[in-house]
Amino acid sequence: MPKTHRSIALIATLLIATCAIPAGAKPEKSSKTTATRQPAVLYASRPEALQFADDLAARRDLDREWVRQAIGQAHFLPQVPRLMLPPAKGTAKNWRVYRSRFVEPIRIRAGVRFWQQNQAALERAEREFGVPAETIVGIIGVETIYGQQMGNFRVMDALATLAFDFPAAHPRAKERTEFFRRELEQFLSFTNRSNTDPFEPRGSYAGAMGLGQFMPSSWVRYAIDFDGDGRVDLFNSPADAIGSVANYFRGHGWTPGMPTHFGVQFDNARLQLDDLLAPDILPTFSAASMLAKGAVLDAQGAQHTGPLALVELQNGNDAPSYVAGTENFYAITRYNWSSYYAMAVIELGREVAAARGTP
Repeated sequence: MPKTHRSIALIATLLIATCAIPAGAKPEKSSKTTATRQPAVLYASRPEALQFADDLAARRDLDREWVRQAIGQAHFLPQVPRLMLPPAKGTAKNWRVYRSRFVEPIRIRAGVRFWQQNQAALERAEREFGVPAETIVGIIGVETIYGQQMGNFRVMDALATLAFDFPAAHPRAKERTEFFRRELEQFLSFTNRSNTDPFEPRGSYAGAMGLGQFMPSSWVRYAIDFDGDGRVDLFNSPADAIGSVANYFRGHGWTPGMPTHFGVQFDNARLQLDDLLAPDILPTFSAASMLAKGAVLDAQGAQHTGPLALVELQNGNDAPSYVAGTENFYAITRYNWSSYYAMAVIELGREVAAARGTP
């Protein structure tokens, strides 16, 4: 989830300190490569990994041998560092191609079914958290096609690989390594407290889990028991996933009733495009200051009183698309630090709403 917000990052959000990951969570059987098929190169042979285990045990007051055993038995997954590398320089971003991967008939039909099956939970989440049902539906659809693709990597293996073998060629390798070491620490602390086998949960190659693909730290902070059964289950309980996604957005500043973005056109005679794009997608400008720099908002946007950002979506060799993003647009990018991702979530949710006849 890079801070270069225009890049299409792939890390999404996850874990809770008081509720266990359900032992019955099952991975998909169709994944072509899984963690268990990799050569058994274990982190027990890596002194720096075991030193990390010792430090973690001391910081978290965990049993030292348990932590060393868990990290030592984790498998290095050689394909995972490759998947973390950004596209080669010169690769053109293309919003229309990106959109077509997510806003398409299979996801829309699955989204209609998901909405119908979980309408009560979606309506309750909207009432309690102020997050529209279509936004929650868009997130879960983009992330996992409503639970169809939750990942088949052992989370322990994926996090250990990224904590100790994040690719040095990545432009933000040091920061990413630190991020994944923190996620590994959160994951092990959680599984220890909840008496869960750390090698049981499956998820993405980045260690994200469940219908909403939460990273461990996000599960700790934002996952909730929304179905009232006394435990948090983001793998098998759509209600828990729905409530947790809504809670995540509330925790990242979602404002009920605020649109995510407005239409924008340019007055080329006074356009200061570089200035408008300089803050990236961080809402910085008032509607009036955008107008002064040549960005003409639609009628609703011109009346907006909060900060805005000019969001650029490149279309390969064609002209880019632009919208004026609000603080709610920015909140969606906290789930995945990409404006392309946020627009895909918004547009998938709208298409699902339209397909089911939601006003």
